[in-house]
Amino acid sequence: MSNLAVIQELSEWTFGVLMKAHIPYQTAIYLHVLLLLTVFLILAWSADKMINVLLTTFGRRSTRRNPDALMAIMIRNKVVRRVAHLVSLAILTYAVPVIFNKIPELQTPFETLMGILLILLFVSIVRSVFKSITDLVKEKPGFRDKPMDSYLQVVNIILLFVAGILIFSQITGKSVWAFFTAMGALSAILLLVFKDTIMGFVASIQVTTNDMVRIGDWIEMPKYGADGSVVAITLNTVKVQNFDKTITTIPTYALISDSFKNWRGMQESGGRRMKRSIYLKIASVRFLTDEDVEQYKKISLVCEYLTKRKAEIDVFNRDAGTDKSVLINGRNLTNIGVFRQYILAYLNSNPNVHKGMIMMVRQLAPTETGLPMEIYAFTSTVVWTEYEAIMADIFDHIMVAATYFGLEIFETPSGGDVRGLEADSKVLLMDRLFSGS
Repeated sequence: MSNLAVIQELSEWTFGVLMKAHIPYQTAIYLHVLLLLTVFLILAWSADKMINVLLTTFGRRSTRRNPDALMAIMIRNKVVRRVAHLVSLAILTYAVPVIFNKIPELQTPFETLMGILLILLFVSIVRSVFKSITDLVKEKPGFRDKPMDSYLQVVNIILLFVAGILIFSQITGKSVWAFFTAMGALSAILLLVFKDTIMGFVASIQVTTNDMVRIGDWIEMPKYGADGSVVAITLNTVKVQNFDKTITTIPTYALISDSFKNWRGMQESGGRRMKRSIYLKIASVRFLTDEDVEQYKKISLVCEYLTKRKAEIDVFNRDAGTDKSVLINGRNLTNIGVFRQYILAYLNSNPNVHKGMIMMVRQLAPTETGLPMEIYAFTSTVVWTEYEAIMADIFDHIMVAATYFGLEIFETPSGGDVRGLEADSKVLLMDRLFSGS
């Protein structure tokens, strides 16, 4: 005798007991259904708990030595718990014909409901398995900066689409092909509805294939107000955490349709560029006399340069028969030229300046705010705070050092400067009036 026959005999026996108790026939039917439903729910709940405990215990023992194993991740993502639900749902599905034996008109709706729940549970298990695999892959060094979440979203969409088709077939009793036939006429509408999803999927593939953006990259996209690190790349959006801790969301497709700046090259190079100018008063630029040269030789960073350069210039002027009674004749050293060499020597002696990258000090075109002296070099670190500290130290020194070469830093006059000039003019005028001059 099969298990189903035994259960049916027990069901009939239970109904007979209710009838012997002189309970009205219709009431006995509902009590019978309620009793069987309660019994099978308790049985299904007990089986669910027992299977869950057994599988969880086995999984934790097998992953005790390796907490990052796939089984441990699957336990965290509730795969084991959902597999246990399969057993309880199978028991209820198996029991539906027995429970509603006396009410056959309810048997078909409940069988349909059980079928839909089985489909949803199966899809949920598959999604959890893929989520576990994605979490495991993301821990691998080669995949930590890849947009794995966007691919997981594609899998989820496909699974939900398949679940929708199966549920449609379960409810209507029609084949899956009938659904596809009906969908053919709506394909244009579906393409319009899922346009952003399709474009995002294509964009995420292009971003990954071309290695345009990785998770952790510092990107700058002024159009969307983004300036910070990429924290997530999903099917439709890219999340950027700005340096003020705000989050900017950018459409994934915008990464291939719009321009943006990725600072990864700078971070991987090991050096970050300094490109800043100081503005010198043009009136403070002058030729150097022999006395000036001897004085500047006391500065250790330019002593060797001045000795060598002075000797070359003296030989040239002597061979050319230059009249040096007028300083402008022939070749001469200038305070700004020596200052430029001093800055270059100072950068070379600074351990925080990268020696394997471009390093130069150059003059730019004169402006109404003075003569720009640009420092173009790279720090030996890419850490933002360290970079700013190094650059500040370098320019602190340069601005103070300028005065040692007779150069003045240009700055736009402030209100206090103007008031000071007015006060000096008034004092001079009063002196002239009282002196009678």
